[in-house]
Amino acid sequence: MKYIRQFLWILLFSFAGEVLKYVIPLPVPASIYGLVLLFLALLTGVLHVESVKEVSVFLIEIMPLMFIPAAVELLESWSALNGILIQILTATMASTVLVMGVSGLVTQKLIRKKQREKA
Repeated sequence: MKYIRQFLWILLFSFAGEVLKYVIPLPVPASIYGLVLLFLALLTGVLHVESVKEVSVFLIEIMPLMFIPAAVELLESWSALNGILIQILTATMASTVLVMGVSGLVTQKLIRKKQREKA
């Protein structure tokens, strides 16, 4: 029952994101609205981490499975992508390097901050 309750919390925030998408006329995906609402609820203490922790860990663990349909669709669209393959690969590599660099810098800063707090 605990897992169902936790999953329902996540679904509630996802639904609220869907509602906001239709209420606010901005080109923002509903999932982003839902994530921001969930983040604000966790940040303000309206919702406690324990209320969604186990289901969140499970969803993160199965996240690679969520990309399989997109990958299959990409393979089916190969003929349309064939002409712009170089541009796609360039954009993919550049964004990957950028994300890795920013993630590394943020991680280093957090580790240094934690070490200073311990000292």
